[in-house]
Amino acid sequence: MSNTGTCTLNQYIQFVERAFRTGQGTVLSRLLSLRDDHVGNRSLRSSDIATLVEGNCVEPLDEIIIAHLLCAKALCLKDYEEAYERQSSCVASVVRLIQAQQGENWNLPLLYTVSLDLRLVAQKAEATYPSNGKILEKAADSLLAGFRVCVGDNRSSEPYSKKIGMLNIVNQLLKVYFRINKIHLCKPLIRAIDSTNLKEPFPLAQRITYRYFVGRKAMFDSDYHSADEFLTFAFQNCHRHSFKNKRQILTYLVPVKMLLGFMPTKKVLYKYDLALFWDLACAVKNGNLRGIDQVMEDYESFFIQAGIYLIVEKLKISAYRNLFKKVYLAENSHQIDIASFQAALQIMGHDDVDAAETQCIVANLIYDGKIKGYISYQHQKVVVSKQNAFPPLTSLC
Repeated sequence: MSNTGTCTLNQYIQFVERAFRTGQGTVLSRLLSLRDDHVGNRSLRSSDIATLVEGNCVEPLDEIIIAHLLCAKALCLKDYEEAYERQSSCVASVVRLIQAQQGENWNLPLLYTVSLDLRLVAQKAEATYPSNGKILEKAADSLLAGFRVCVGDNRSSEPYSKKIGMLNIVNQLLKVYFRINKIHLCKPLIRAIDSTNLKEPFPLAQRITYRYFVGRKAMFDSDYHSADEFLTFAFQNCHRHSFKNKRQILTYLVPVKMLLGFMPTKKVLYKYDLALFWDLACAVKNGNLRGIDQVMEDYESFFIQAGIYLIVEKLKISAYRNLFKKVYLAENSHQIDIASFQAALQIMGHDDVDAAETQCIVANLIYDGKIKGYISYQHQKVVVSKQNAFPPLTSLC
């Protein structure tokens, strides 16, 4: 392709028309991408873009090109609100174009590109003109229109079906919904993907992104087994050189694994610059409640920003179990005084814990199956099973 960074407006229009006429979806998507070289081309920033394009381009490309170039111009001027409005118009025009082209899906790369650009521009607009997520929410409505076109394509045979584009748009929507903290809106999208009957799988990169977000949603829904499955798939299939992405996945996978009783290795955590989880794992394994509190205090902002603060706090339950197992081994008896557990908690920094609170902690551990036994309130003792009193956490999965 000729250099779009130095071409004239007429040449640019010809490039776009040729790509459209010959069905070159990938080339067309690049020509209408806000991340291509032509965005910095001053020759494409005429003061009268609309008139010049309308006179030199056929429908429906004219309105797409106009919206795209006006968006690029607004970005150069750092007018992100205007850029968002123009890109939103561009997406709407592309959706109408793709909907009108029945029995074809070569144009899906164009939908992918303008949808991604809309999300990125909306994020910039939101950061510049904070609207409590309203801009991103409106962007999601525009993206939903593209999703509906894909999911509603029932008349095309599978090789030409637009349904193959569902996952790409869903991933854009998942990123938006997680960003504005409206995770409940992900449910119908996940249901739509899970119920698709396509014989050919979606591209691996899209499946990795999808599993990552579905895994995070499962984690927030306390479905840790599903979260483990989805996040593990994302981590294992993510490209080995994608350090940033692998680290991001591990940020959620590690605490989920720990809740299920699988402790991470020091080597992996240090490799991905997540040493804080090693300190946390050691504290949980040793029943060191003071150590857990220290890690949570030192890395509070990290846990909150990642949205895993409450998940990490739940690890205290495993720490209680490990601490009480130490008491059980030290006592070498299947009948243990509540006072012994209370003393252990106080040694570990819970100075103000009383017998009633200790009993409550033990009762919760028994209910969760982490301790096999019962509480004798009359004798203020915990009577544990003579066989496997503290089942491995992994066996409870």
